[in-house]
Amino acid sequence: MPMPVETLRSHLTEAFPDAEIVIDDLAGDGDHYRARIVATAFAGLSRVRQHQLVYAALKGKMGGELHALALETSAPPSAGD
Repeated sequence: MPMPVETLRSHLTEAFPDAEIVIDDLAGDGDHYRARIVATAFAGLSRVRQHQLVYAALKGKMGGELHALALETSAPPSAGD
């Protein structure tokens, strides 16, 4: 059973409450999403570590309810940049 976008957004918002999150349903099937997440939690972390945090936030649903998730993660620009 596919994961509704609301469920995906809920998991991400719970893990990254201050984040700017944009989710696109790439195939219209509730199974292939792209998520762009800008969160202070990602500051100073490698891209791999950022993605690991996102996968952890999905609580094991990757590969099951959620078949494909293209991630774009970053920290917000710091003040004065």
